[in-house]
Amino acid sequence: MTDRLRSVLVFGAGGQVGRELMQRPAPRGFATLGLTHAEADIADRKAVDEAVRRHRPDIIVNAAAYTAVDKAESDLDRAFAVNEEGPRNLAAAAQDIGAVLVHLSTDYVFDGRKTDAYVEDDPAAPSSAYGRSKAAGERAVRETTPLHLILRTAWVYAAHGSNFLKTMVRLARERKVVRVVADQYGTPTSAADLADAIFAILPRLAEKDAALGTFHLTNAGRTTWNGFAQEIFAGLVRHGSPIPRLEAITTADYPTPARRPAMSVLDCKKIYGAYGIRLRPWQDGVGATLDALLAREMEGGRP
Repeated sequence: MTDRLRSVLVFGAGGQVGRELMQRPAPRGFATLGLTHAEADIADRKAVDEAVRRHRPDIIVNAAAYTAVDKAESDLDRAFAVNEEGPRNLAAAAQDIGAVLVHLSTDYVFDGRKTDAYVEDDPAAPSSAYGRSKAAGERAVRETTPLHLILRTAWVYAAHGSNFLKTMVRLARERKVVRVVADQYGTPTSAADLADAIFAILPRLAEKDAALGTFHLTNAGRTTWNGFAQEIFAGLVRHGSPIPRLEAITTADYPTPARRPAMSVLDCKKIYGAYGIRLRPWQDGVGATLDALLAREMEGGRP
């Protein structure tokens, strides 16, 4: 029997996690191909079907999503097209060829009223349009194919794209005072660490007894957005950069169109039990990403 490379098709290859997946070598025995939004809009069933039929992957990774949380409140059609119909399209295409679908979801499927970390079996109760669209996407995947791995994560950032870490670095250079919410709890999660974890899981997905279903996957620990900002500013200081004064404010002090969960911490024991995956402390991920971002700036590269 001739061994063959198992193929992985990544949708959303231009996003934070998608880019990280495409920037690292695939696990041994796998070959990775990525499609950006411009190359395949997951909300377009025909485009998805054509891509999947053309490449016939063993595993599909959905790293594409509508992530404009506040804009989603007034852009419902597009948010649900990408976050609900998109996953449904991918799940149907995966089901047609017997591929496994790895789908990224979010802590925003919960309302944030719990006082401790959320486990996978806690009922989804999203309080924003974005959260409702992502919860609908999860349901669509579950209803369409049994061969799925839903990975809920939270507060994702990278050295590229638009995210909280890069915003704080920019504001540190523009302002003398930065005010950040200190009463919303979660776990900043490195897109690079998520990509590493997904690649570590892939070989197991090829096994007949692979653990499928819904899992939580974030870096370890918890903090607030204000604590996240503190860690970023501390990293800037280590690099010799001046920083502004950081002020703690409440959610009420910073009203937004979409309601944010007060508690977004996800319990990740289940994925450790199934796959042995445990991501490093969130502070370490922030430090590594900040180092990469500043090094790229020093080299004159684009963020």
